[in-house]
Amino acid sequence: MPVMVQALVPVFVLIMLGHVFRRLDFPGGDFWPQAERFTYYVLFPAMLVFKLGQARLPASAYGDIALLIGAMLLAMTLLLVLAQRFWRWRGPVFSSVFQGAIRFNSYVGLAAGGMLLGDAGLSLTAIAVAVMVPLLNLLCILMFSLAATDGPVRLGPVFRAIVTNPLIVGSVVGVVWSFFEIGFHPLVAGILEPLSNLALPMGLMTVGAGLQLQALRGASMPFIVASVLKLVAFPLITAGLALLLGLDGLMVQVAVLLATLPTATSAYILARQLGGDAPLMAGIISGQTLLAIASIPLMLSLLW
Repeated sequence: MPVMVQALVPVFVLIMLGHVFRRLDFPGGDFWPQAERFTYYVLFPAMLVFKLGQARLPASAYGDIALLIGAMLLAMTLLLVLAQRFWRWRGPVFSSVFQGAIRFNSYVGLAAGGMLLGDAGLSLTAIAVAVMVPLLNLLCILMFSLAATDGPVRLGPVFRAIVTNPLIVGSVVGVVWSFFEIGFHPLVAGILEPLSNLALPMGLMTVGAGLQLQALRGASMPFIVASVLKLVAFPLITAGLALLLGLDGLMVQVAVLLATLPTATSAYILARQLGGDAPLMAGIISGQTLLAIASIPLMLSLLW
């Protein structure tokens, strides 16, 4: 437990540091939105290519992690459908609960995976992220089309957004690089390594800068349900599925870690664009990020 806390404390300190800087308007202007854009399109793809390109994972790892992730998402979707039948929320409210209970923050996951599990854990976390991101986007879009929008959702723009997602592109390039054991010329490594080192701290501070703590006023039952499902039920379900499928080791640690994460900040954008309850979504994102400071080490100490 102390080792785990020691590894996770820097993650959350960097998140809160970003929030403090944003509140102080430092360094000013529109720095933080631009920093998030730079991190998303440049730093994280560079890190994924560099770290995955050096990884040497067995071919079976890809199939096993895809099987476990598919089972995780199916189980949580069924649980959320049951929750909706019980509470009968309006479509926009349910869309925010759904995203809040099933999506995860990639920046926090990659940072925590690297700090807790080393380069091997970071590589496997990146592969899991590359599998989960498109599946989660498709699930959320399907949910919006069924519950939160008046008309059909256009799948063309969604598909383009998925295949051009920098995290997915960087992961795919890194996996291909690793599979063919291409290696990195010292000049290429000299460029990618410092970008890679900058990615995680900058990504975590942009997460903190994006927190909207005022959205937590009057936390409601949908917020409580989404947070309990995401931060407690999802990790427990994931550990149970791994046991049922006969999986163990680093792969299960990565899957459980991803399940413990707070929901993605990008969920707010999707809620705003597709007719969800955006204020509720902002509250879920901010509240879960704060709650995760305590819940992640507790759940990992219980399940790892």
